[in-house]
Amino acid sequence: MATPSEASAVWQPRVDPWLIAAAVMLATFMEVLDTSVANVALPYIAGNLSATQDESTWVLTSYLVSNAIVLPMTGWLSTTFGRKRFLMTCVAGFTLASAACGAAPTMAVLVLARVVQGAAGGALQPLSQAILMESFPPQKRGMAMAVFGMGVVVAPIVGPLLGGWITDNMTWRWIFFINLPVGVAALLMCQTFLEDPPYLSEAKSRRAGKVDYVGFFFMVAWLSTLQIVLDRGQEVDWFAAQWIRWFSGVSLASMIAFVVWELRAQYPLVDLRVLRDRDFAACTAMIGVVGVVLYSAITLLPLFMQTLMGYSAFDSGMALSPRGVGAIVAMILVGRIIGKVDTRVLIGLGFTLMAYSSYRFTEIDLDISIAAIIWPSVLLGLSMAMVFVPLTTQAMSNLQNEQIGNAAGIFNLMRNIGGSIGISALIALVDRGAQTHQALLAGHLRPDNPRFSAYLDALQGYLSRHADPALAKLKALGLSYDLLVQQATLLAYVDSFRVLAYLCLFCIPGVLLLRRAKKGVKPVMGH
Repeated sequence: MATPSEASAVWQPRVDPWLIAAAVMLATFMEVLDTSVANVALPYIAGNLSATQDESTWVLTSYLVSNAIVLPMTGWLSTTFGRKRFLMTCVAGFTLASAACGAAPTMAVLVLARVVQGAAGGALQPLSQAILMESFPPQKRGMAMAVFGMGVVVAPIVGPLLGGWITDNMTWRWIFFINLPVGVAALLMCQTFLEDPPYLSEAKSRRAGKVDYVGFFFMVAWLSTLQIVLDRGQEVDWFAAQWIRWFSGVSLASMIAFVVWELRAQYPLVDLRVLRDRDFAACTAMIGVVGVVLYSAITLLPLFMQTLMGYSAFDSGMALSPRGVGAIVAMILVGRIIGKVDTRVLIGLGFTLMAYSSYRFTEIDLDISIAAIIWPSVLLGLSMAMVFVPLTTQAMSNLQNEQIGNAAGIFNLMRNIGGSIGISALIALVDRGAQTHQALLAGHLRPDNPRFSAYLDALQGYLSRHADPALAKLKALGLSYDLLVQQATLLAYVDSFRVLAYLCLFCIPGVLLLRRAKKGVKPVMGH
């Protein structure tokens, strides 16, 4: 094993780390925002480009597929091409692809531009995390991860709100055009403030230009098929569709082949050996759960408010926006105390609060006030920050600096995969659960049920004031059925939030697997 040079062992950036943080997080916030900002605009995009609603969903799927493929490759790409050069290329590519998305004349051009945009943006999250971890001294890495958390946790919350406002007041094309000034500013800041640490060039020389083509093939096959299955499965009734079964089989086989190959390769595309570190492996599993809860809640709550409560897309976004305020406040506080409090305690408390806030949503009904949504949302934002910052810091605490880039790619990939699995599973749970509850509730709507008969008679009597008795009876039955569907769907949402709460509780014992973080000790910079 090669030993890093003395220069790399004591390397520190020449500029203030906070300037570096501003540069990389500006680009990262822009990229994470684009994972959710287009969701609310899909009907407008489809109408403007003369496409079907089903075709418009490829605007999201194409972005997520290319994004997922690049995420785990970030460590290898930054070592091969230089981190600063690679980051600036990604920012430039993302900005140009955003311009192409905004100017797209057809759906095919838009989807192609989104593929490029997702590929360019995929590396920004792990690159930013790695740069922040390496640029800040160990005692300040908690605050650095708080800054990183503001981008990856708050941006998905702000995305639907911003997308709804832009779509209502301007046009959907400005969802992409707003990236242009942000991208140019991020590119100039990266050029001015960033530099490559010397151990990256040392790692490149050890690799001697060898490329893991086999690993790349297996990874592309695994992640692309997985993302398509998760994104499109519910629309085609999952395994009832033959192509879903084929894609699932290819994804599973490719994943197994990828893991086996990468563990045996001398110069792997993604170094999975980093999972031998107990803290990193446990934190990576738990960040997957955080992704499930974060993205599922962001998806389920607006759907509940729009389909059952009658809120508009913008109003539902406004109702959920306080969650972002809670997350920002907690990120700052946790970033300041993380060096003084055992990270395991913060993670355990965070998952407990996350479970409690998720369980509070099981108390929803069709008569709740907006406060019943806002306060649990604020608690959920607080808990996300309490978990995310110490979990991210703890995951990288025992890794060598030259391992952080590769580890950050795996870590962020697991959060994104968790989010995709969570959204698909919970949407399916709501749809299937609504059917199950409807069948159970319908058993009580019988003529021999005195309460139902009294309700139906009273409703029919009221409607007969404005219509003939026969029509009033039909309307009464129709309104009763609508109420049945509403209540069944409500119970399905309650079940989904209960699942999220239990999932958070199951993570609490995982905290016992983590080591106690050593205070004031710098990680060893070896290979």
